[in-house]
Amino acid sequence: MKSIPWRVQMGLVVFGYAAALVVAAALLFVRHLQELKYPAEASGGMWAFGDLLLYVFIACLFMVPTVFLILVTARFEAFYTAYSKFLLGLSLSAPVCLGVLYLGENQVGEALLNLCLYRLLWVPFILVGMGISRLAARFDRAKRFVSYALVTEGLTLAIAVALLIHAWGGPKIR
Repeated sequence: MKSIPWRVQMGLVVFGYAAALVVAAALLFVRHLQELKYPAEASGGMWAFGDLLLYVFIACLFMVPTVFLILVTARFEAFYTAYSKFLLGLSLSAPVCLGVLYLGENQVGEALLNLCLYRLLWVPFILVGMGISRLAARFDRAKRFVSYALVTEGLTLAIAVALLIHAWGGPKIR
């Protein structure tokens, strides 16, 4: 069986991103029209949760072509090794952001705190992408870099959860 040419595969990935972008833009436009039609209700907590679900859906929508992009580019050692180094650098930003959040508002500006909070909120999606990247990796150096990135991201998530449990008081042991 003959494989699909590389250019066609990349074209399909680009088409997937374009389709995800069109769907996301349409969903956000409809949501905006709803907010204009019902301005009083649009500021409530239920609408905020609906916005959160919409954003998570859009993130998942963009993850579909990303999986195929990872699978297509995994054949090229130089590119995939550079990509795995980028993932390692991205994963190193998570503990930095956790440290910045731990410092609090007294030492750090609000804009940086918000940026770090959003970075940590997307850790589960980044972990999924890194896991897929690790499964798709064919070369030893790329596998090693992605594995380091996965460990860093996973440990940061575990420490963040432990800090949240500690901040909430944790379980009472008698």
